[in-house]
Amino acid sequence: MAVSATGEAGGSARRGRRVILWRHGQTSWNVERRFQGSTDVELTETGVSQARRAARLLAGLRPDAIVASDLKRAADTAAELAALTGLEVALDEGLRETYAGVWQGLTHDEIIARYGEEYAAWKRGEPVRRGGGELETEVADRAAPVVLRHVEKLPEDGTLVVVSHGGTIRTTIGRLLGLEPHNWESLGGLTNCCWSVLGEGVRGWRLLEHNAGTLPEPVLGDDD
Repeated sequence: MAVSATGEAGGSARRGRRVILWRHGQTSWNVERRFQGSTDVELTETGVSQARRAARLLAGLRPDAIVASDLKRAADTAAELAALTGLEVALDEGLRETYAGVWQGLTHDEIIARYGEEYAAWKRGEPVRRGGGELETEVADRAAPVVLRHVEKLPEDGTLVVVSHGGTIRTTIGRLLGLEPHNWESLGGLTNCCWSVLGEGVRGWRLLEHNAGTLPEPVLGDDD
């Protein structure tokens, strides 16, 4: 039996809509382990190369639409896919990374040294305004509706690519899957220019791929 790159057997069964949540390429602050938040940091040369490589793969999934955060690192990543597909990129500030107040611009070690208790509480899953900024639930409140609005415009088997940021993607996935906020941290982080795939099922959204860097493979076995 033939199986497509999206895991669809025979190419005839309805597979439902899909959302690919794609993290931006590398920035200098990623390398320095600085908390970026809503700071508008550009891609490094490596980040541009990552975006171009990933775009070649994602273009093979024939996306129907692209929406991205308006911060440069996400918008420029999305532009690489747009150049290959001919699609326009819809930019939306609702997909920006978490605003983290005084944490922004600090390295991981500096945050631990200055705000260790706050950091530990966040890692425990407690609602924390990191650096006096947004709660994770507030990020989900603004980002998840953006994704759903664009999903509604897709054909019944359409694919949406969402280009955003690690924290925003995690909270959005958590919200769409119906997970309790204190469990969102159980979704591991995304490597630069890797992505997660959500599929539309009869009981809502399912996580099909997470932190992937290659084309999605079909699920073969008892859990498909």
